[in-house]
Amino acid sequence: VQLQASGGGLVPPGGSLRLSCVVSGGTLRSYTIGWFRQAPGKEREAVSCMRQTDGSTRYADSVRGRFTISRDNAKNTVYLQMNGLQPEDTAVYYCAAATNRLIWSSMFAIRYYNSWGQETLVTVSS
Repeated sequence: VQLQASGGGLVPPGGSLRLSCVVSGGTLRSYTIGWFRQAPGKEREAVSCMRQTDGSTRYADSVRGRFTISRDNAKNTVYLQMNGLQPEDTAVYYCAAATNRLIWSSMFAIRYYNSWGQETLVTVSS
C-alpha cells in the first residue's frame, strides 16, 4: 500500500488546514490510517487515527476538539481537518497505514504502522 499526504502550509494561530492522505495499492477499508507528527527536537507522536473497518477514531488529548479525522472511501482518502491551530502544532505530519487490524489500545502504537507516506509540513506562526 502507498500513501500520499498533502495539504500542509503556513497559517497564523487560530487558522485551519486540511491534510489529505490518498491511499493506493490496497483497500482502504482494510486498514487503520493514522496521522502522526514530529516537531523539531521531539519524538514522532500520534495525532489521530481511524480504523477503517468500523470507523473507530482516536485523538491525542492535545488535539481533541480541534482536529477531526474523516474519510472518503470513494476517493480512497483520509482527511485531517485541523482547526484552531496553535504554534505548538507546528511539525511535519505523516499519514501511515496499519495493515493488520488493531485493537483500540494499539491504535496509537507507531510500531504497528507499516506503510508511511511522505511528510507534509505544517507551520503555525504569525
